[in-house]
Amino acid sequence: MSYFDLGSFKTSFTSTSPEAQTWLNNGFLWLFGFNHEEAIVCFEKAITADPNCIMANWGIAHAIGPNYNKVWEFFSQKEKALALERAHKALTDAKAAYKFASSIEISMVDALSHRFPTDPTIEDYAPWNDAFSNSMRKVYTDFSNNLEVIAIFAEALMNRTPWTLWNLKTGEPTDGASTQEAKLALEKAFSSQSDAWEHPGLLHMYIHLMEMSPNPEKALPHGDKLVDLVPDSGHLVHMATHIDVLCGDYQNVVWRNNRAAIVDQKFFDYAGGKNFYTIYRIHNLHFKIYGAMFLAQPTPALSAAHALLDILTEPVVRFLPELFESFVAMKLHVLIRFGEWETILSEVFPEDAELYSHTTAMLRYARTVALANLGKITEASAEKDLFVTAKHSVQEDRAVFNNPCSEVLLVAEQMMLGELAYKAGQTNKGLEHLRTSVQLDDELLYDEPWGWMQPTRHALGALLMDSGFFNEAETVYRADLGLDNSLPRPSQHPRNVWSLHGLNECLERRGENLERQLISQLLDQALARAEIPIKASCYCRSEKK
Repeated sequence: MSYFDLGSFKTSFTSTSPEAQTWLNNGFLWLFGFNHEEAIVCFEKAITADPNCIMANWGIAHAIGPNYNKVWEFFSQKEKALALERAHKALTDAKAAYKFASSIEISMVDALSHRFPTDPTIEDYAPWNDAFSNSMRKVYTDFSNNLEVIAIFAEALMNRTPWTLWNLKTGEPTDGASTQEAKLALEKAFSSQSDAWEHPGLLHMYIHLMEMSPNPEKALPHGDKLVDLVPDSGHLVHMATHIDVLCGDYQNVVWRNNRAAIVDQKFFDYAGGKNFYTIYRIHNLHFKIYGAMFLAQPTPALSAAHALLDILTEPVVRFLPELFESFVAMKLHVLIRFGEWETILSEVFPEDAELYSHTTAMLRYARTVALANLGKITEASAEKDLFVTAKHSVQEDRAVFNNPCSEVLLVAEQMMLGELAYKAGQTNKGLEHLRTSVQLDDELLYDEPWGWMQPTRHALGALLMDSGFFNEAETVYRADLGLDNSLPRPSQHPRNVWSLHGLNECLERRGENLERQLISQLLDQALARAEIPIKASCYCRSEKK
């Protein structure tokens, strides 16, 4: 096949060889699209065409190191040693070509040299991350209009504290983070240079910068611009949905991630699945499931869940089980969301319980919930005990993106105990477990999609309604919808059909007609896209009372 369609971007860094220039451009595009492995392939081809292409060697060194989604701590010891060796060699080769380089290229190489220690056994890489960002600040000061410099500077600042740029409780930048400095640099570029709106690195970084903020909607136009900018970079096609989901635009979440998944199939056909970029292919489908669940659309949710299973063959899971395996269980979230109790009970356990440890535990959880909702309390209680055993068998390094599986399973445990107790007639005990699940859900580390796929408030609200506690249920739904500012912005789910239905019913029951006019309008809009009738915010509610 011909090479990927990466749009019209051209880096400001140059080569005397047209062929090298093409590969240099491609390398930077993959770098900005977080496909670091393919970026290195392109930079290597640039060097083959032009051995004195200093920025191709810079690109290899930058791509082999840590990034916003793969910090040093996630590297294995062997991987760290190889990465440091490769980075130092690339930087040495770059410096050997200084006589062919411009002053900005020399400054970029010198700055990147501060990122890499020589001892791979070092545990704390923060001083090197800080040193790189400090060195890039000097480059930015000297070349403040260069868009690649701005993008790399912002990324270096953000990589000091990845995924903790903002304090979710206060809405302010995290103490010690460089959030505000990165924000100023990026926003200055967008306000003063029209070309910044065509730069995939700047747009990508701004979305990551703002998604944890109290005002993620500020990045909506950046996401809209990025979607079409680099046609065959699936991750960049997807990135806008980090903002869409926070603004309640779940239809775009489904559409754009479906498009990204189709795009990334091209890369799978080219490179296979045994690479780190597979996590981004997983991410597209994970996000599509999440959006479809909020839309009450089981068809795209299940389609994406099955596509995930097609990606996650056993050899692929074995390539990176600590990160890949947890996503095998995503189908179970869909089945619970849509009350498919009998289907859950027909699901087959993995033969290799050690490899599929999180999936095994999640199936025990799902079976407990299904049996409880079918009124089979004795069987559900026995399944609960098997869940506890399975939970303790999950390896410490297993994660659902940013959250350890151990923390995610604590939410599952309280959800399970809550529904089991409630269905067994222990109303207060069941509700208390569900309140605990909400607290644990809120305390998960920031992630998109959130670490727990179905907001725990949906189950709590439904069973509060079921037991007649309408005032508390109304409070729960308002919080989930983001109508009372009691929750950090990332914990709010604006305009989701489930909580709109619950809140609308609460307002109707207490005769509140003024606010209900608006809520009813929003509910009607959400119901228009739902594939199924909505009778409660969770299928665990037996009937309206």
